[in-house]
Amino acid sequence: MRVVDLIPEPYRLLAVGVLLTALVGGSASSAWKVQDWRYGQQLAEQDGLHKADLIAISNAAADQVRTAQDNRLALEQRLSTSEQTHYKELSDAQTNQARLRDRLATADLRLSVLLDTTDAGSGYTVLAATPTGGVVHGPTRAQLDPAHAQRIIGITDAGDQGLIALAACQAYAKGVSTEK
Repeated sequence: MRVVDLIPEPYRLLAVGVLLTALVGGSASSAWKVQDWRYGQQLAEQDGLHKADLIAISNAAADQVRTAQDNRLALEQRLSTSEQTHYKELSDAQTNQARLRDRLATADLRLSVLLDTTDAGSGYTVLAATPTGGVVHGPTRAQLDPAHAQRIIGITDAGDQGLIALAACQAYAKGVSTEK
């Protein structure tokens, strides 16, 4: 007689059920372990790919920042050069204007204007010939009062400064607009 025959039927079924449950549970546990190992391996691969992508993105961003900084530095250098040129032109113009004002003040230089002797409708009579003792040959000229000459020089000085400033602004705008 076998040992199994000595165990009553309901207990035998229970024992077989427990045995099957243990078998299924054990195989399910090992299946979970295999599946966990596979997923862990996939996650590790994805993590490595993710890290590589992050490094590539970080390097690209660093290159863009470096390029932007280099472009900005080049623009700043061009603008500095332009500003120095503008300052030199302005300084030279102011020096020339001051020299001209000094020459006018010391009577070293006189401003004169050409007169139109052919305009008969003006009502003014102007001598067509140069007075005796004059050294100017050619068209008739009239000397300006030194005070008026000083005001004219002041006006031309302001105009020159305005033109120089306009040229500097145009150079700045051109330099900034071409820089992208």
